[in-house]
Amino acid sequence: MAKIEDFNFAGKKAIVRVDFNVPLDENGNITDDTRIRGALPTLKKILDDGGSLILMSHMGKPKGKVNPKLSLLQIRDAVAKALGRDVKFAPDCMKAQEDAKELKPGEVLLLENLRFYPEEEGKPTGIDKADPAYPEAAKEMKARQKEFAKTLASYADVYVNDAFGTAHRKHASTAVIADYFDKDHKMLGFLMEKEVKAVDSILKDIKRPFTAIMGGSKVSTKIGIIENLMDKVDNLILCGGMTYTFAKAQGGKIGNSICEEDKLDLALDIIRKAKEKGVNLVLGSDCVAADAFSNDAKTQVCSAMDIPDGWMGLDAGPESVRQFREVILPAKTILWNGPAGVFEFPNFEKGSREIAEAIVEATENGAFSLVGGGDSVACVNKFGLADSVSYVSTGGGALLEAIEGKVLPGIAAIEE
Repeated sequence: MAKIEDFNFAGKKAIVRVDFNVPLDENGNITDDTRIRGALPTLKKILDDGGSLILMSHMGKPKGKVNPKLSLLQIRDAVAKALGRDVKFAPDCMKAQEDAKELKPGEVLLLENLRFYPEEEGKPTGIDKADPAYPEAAKEMKARQKEFAKTLASYADVYVNDAFGTAHRKHASTAVIADYFDKDHKMLGFLMEKEVKAVDSILKDIKRPFTAIMGGSKVSTKIGIIENLMDKVDNLILCGGMTYTFAKAQGGKIGNSICEEDKLDLALDIIRKAKEKGVNLVLGSDCVAADAFSNDAKTQVCSAMDIPDGWMGLDAGPESVRQFREVILPAKTILWNGPAGVFEFPNFEKGSREIAEAIVEATENGAFSLVGGGDSVACVNKFGLADSVSYVSTGGGALLEAIEGKVLPGIAAIEE
């Protein structure tokens, strides 16, 4: 496998898989450009060497159909501003042969959303998995996916994957395309290398105590990582919406709080496993409850086990925050994935802010802190604390799968 720092891109065309799936407001303006900024070291290295740049990415879930609201044309100006140079645009990623051919050293071409073609994801469309014809349709789609990847590969001399956020998907642009480049002409970008190193710091170079903070609304989306972390962490803080599934599982009254009714037994199983493995499982004892899902709702602090009818928990309470800080501050390795409440509402951001500030304090005292997952990243950015933790991951699902110990196809395809 080639190393980007050792490769000279002079006179080469490099096709780079970036993750520019950035959040947009209703007017198409970028609300968080973390992913664009994260890719800059790789992109500038190629351009500074005298190479030319072909950028490919997805945006949203257009399900194989053209959707102007998910066009990458909306972000071209922001990419151009970040790179400090003009960016050409190919309105069809499969018809960019001439654009790529005419690209001169130092020039940049942005391809339209890859997912406007179903071949990017490689899943048959318009047919159910239960249909007897599905296996044949899947086989046909895999063949089409290879042709799709081959066309993308034909645009360039070198392939660089710098999209950690999609590394857990075996898509045309994240894995299949690598088959069309030899080992000396495919590599991970700087961002990918940093992400892999950060995950290794969490999994292979643990300084103790190791504290993981898992938040968000659902236990079901985090079960894999929670179970894997059980064998690694000293402390596991579970917060956010999943708090109320655990509370109800233990016989608590949760009012109108979010709850996965079919995961009550799972919650009890997690509690049991933590006890068996000697993991200090921390569940918030109180919450800030509201009488409506609104920033302007009436609020009260109450026990997470006794929320009045008609009320819902929307943030961690002051006693919970005190418990969390007590566990976070002495930690030497910290992983945070998922907020403590509805941080998007200013009146329910305090729990998440306090967690972020405690992580920063622990980092200042020598801890390695990794913040990952879209909402956690949005948190530290909102609170202006992204530069005060050790590492902010651009990957959501990819980070979780890496920490679960799964092989990421986007990385494996480069390393093969």
